[in-house]
Amino acid sequence: MKIEILGSGCAKCRTLEANVREAVKEMAIDVEIVKVDDFAEIAKRGVMVTPALVVDGKVLLNGKVPKVSKIKKLLAR
Repeated sequence: MKIEILGSGCAKCRTLEANVREAVKEMAIDVEIVKVDDFAEIAKRGVMVTPALVVDGKVLLNGKVPKVSKIKKLLAR
């Protein structure tokens, strides 16, 4: 599984990354986590509001910082 965090590196983006890392740790799953901060790349994916969470190429949410429990539910699909 490949998880991408799209954002400029703002406080919300850093919080999303931390929450994703915690969710992955709690779930004990092996994933690749990539940060994408290039605005052209972010826009190319149709994301206009960051941060965004992308799993295996699919944008699951944007403009929000979900709690760890919510991220775990999204990743368990």
